[in-house]
Amino acid sequence: MDLILWRHADAQEAEPVDDRHEMMRRDLLRSLTGRGQKHAARMAAWLDQQMGETTRILVSPALRCEQTALNLGRKFKTSELLGPDHSVEDLLEAAQWPDSKTPVLVVGHQPTLGQTAARLLGLPQVDLSVRKGGVWWLRSREREGRWQTVLLAVQSPDLL
Repeated sequence: MDLILWRHADAQEAEPVDDRHEMMRRDLLRSLTGRGQKHAARMAAWLDQQMGETTRILVSPALRCEQTALNLGRKFKTSELLGPDHSVEDLLEAAQWPDSKTPVLVVGHQPTLGQTAARLLGLPQVDLSVRKGGVWWLRSREREGRWQTVLLAVQSPDLL
């Protein structure tokens, strides 16, 4: 199974508020900056060339993630399990790792994306940083009777 982790591109800064509920609501409404939109478009063009047509696309309900994914011009499903306050376990459940029959692209947030990559690569207690707009492409495979995770690509929008 291929699992593609795409961090949302650069977004507007959140306005500070005292109420946690209001802060979370506003965070979900943050939109991409002009720079973020350019980076999302570049990465989407690269991904579109690399991904197969059967790739299932799952997106956080945060506006900045939806705006990032829209650049692909493909259908996607919004999943509450990918929100900013969710865990690695939630992401893996949504993606059906490692059992999905088709590749899965997840558009989400730090630190969950980096923590997911670290766990799947066998790097416990490490927080990997996924750059805004960046992609980490992982694949599960069986070799000599053991399951492995292979890192296929790490791509930054700055290099496209």
